Amino acid sequence: MKIIRRPFRYRNDNVVYYLIGITFLFYLAQLFLRSIPIVGIFSMNPIIVMRLGWVWQFTTYMFIHHPTNIGHILFNMFALFIFGRQVEWKMGSREFLLYYLLTGTLAGIFSFFVYTLTGQVWISLMGASGAIFAVQFAYATFFPDSVIYIWGILPLRAPIMVLGFTGIELFSMFTRSGGNVAHITHLAGFLFAWVYFSVRFGINPWKAMRRR
Repeated sequence: MKIIRRPFRYRNDNVVYYLIGITFLFYLAQLFLRSIPIVGIFSMNPIIVMRLGWVWQFTTYMFIHHPTNIGHILFNMFALFIFGRQVEWKMGSREFLLYYLLTGTLAGIFSFFVYTLTGQVWISLMGASGAIFAVQFAYATFFPDSVIYIWGILPLRAPIMVLGFTGIELFSMFTRSGGNVAHITHLAGFLFAWVYFSVRFGINPWKAMRRR
C-alpha cells in the first residue's frame, strides 16, 4: 500500500494543454488524412480488439471524436480546460496525467466487456468523455464548495453537479435515450475515479464532497 500511495514529486507542466492539443491533432488528422482509417485504427471496436488484438484502442479511443460532430470535441475540451487545470494544479502534472489516462483506459476496458457481453461488438467507442467525467469527479472532490453555473445561469455546487450527471446518465442508460452517447463509459469514468481516490489517495470521495 505504501508503494501505491507514494506521491510523485510535484510539478505543474500544464499537461492539460498538451492533452487538448493532441486531441485536436487527432481530429484534424481525421479531417485531412482521409486515406488513413484513423477512426478504425484508434477508436475502440470490440470485434477488432478481439480479432486483431489492437489493445491500444482501450486508451486511444479517448483522443478520437467523430469528424462530423465538432460540438462533441469542443464540449469535451472546454470541460477539460475548465476543470482539468484546477485538478492538475491540485494533483501535480504527473499525477494528473496518470489519473486521466488510467481512468479513461479503465472506462474503455469496462465498456469493452459490457459491449461484448451484450452483443454490441460492432460499436465504435470514441471520445474523451469517460476521462472528462473522472476529471469532473476529481474537481468536485477537491473543491466541494466550488459553484458551477450550468448554462451560465443555474448555480450548483460541484458535488451536486456530479450527482446530477450521474442521475442523468443512469436514467439515459436505462431508458435508452440519448442516441449514440456512451452512457456506460461516462458512468465508468465516475466509478474508476472513485476507486482511484480511495486506493491512490486514501480519500473517501463521498466524505470529501460533503465537507463544508
